Amino acid sequence: MLLAHELVSYISRQTVGKLSPQWIETNDPRIAAEFIASVIDTDLAVEDQLNDEVREKLSEYSEYMRKEGVSYQDMFRKVKNTLITQRKVIRAAGRDSGDAMKLSRDKINDLSHKVVTALRKSRDFRLKREPNEVRLELVKVMTELLQMEEKVDRAARTKIRTQKREIGEGTEEWDLLHKRYYAEELKKIGIDLAAR
Repeated sequence: MLLAHELVSYISRQTVGKLSPQWIETNDPRIAAEFIASVIDTDLAVEDQLNDEVREKLSEYSEYMRKEGVSYQDMFRKVKNTLITQRKVIRAAGRDSGDAMKLSRDKINDLSHKVVTALRKSRDFRLKREPNEVRLELVKVMTELLQMEEKVDRAARTKIRTQKREIGEGTEEWDLLHKRYYAEELKKIGIDLAAR
């Protein structure tokens, strides 16, 4: 998943903390955070399922790609873009669309609509302002939190670059180091990826 569940939970807890009590009202902030996390997780899972579907399709064409000299990454991107367009899915990955954050601005905006709609339908919440005002505040809060995550990712990448020898991005060693350093940096702000 693009965002680890622990990171989504953290973002949801922080969001509830920043929106309560002036923007939304809830009897139990913990349940509110879990509710928002489930909306976000469910939405982000759509792109994960799409990626799995693309991988499955490409496995059928591996011989063709090898014969024609088409790279897996290029073919993956083309097939995924076609499916995204056909299904009208909003791309989650911000870094794929030029945003510095993991989630694109379009995806944050889309999630804000879905969260506010879900909050309005639930009997456990009451919006204390107009829905669009709450949504805009939600966008602001989520953007701030994702910018913090971007700093964590940048710190992990910097640690990799400071190794005595150069480690190429995309290699197994780079991925393992990034995962370790990223988890260390997240732990500094209270998110423990190891506590699964």
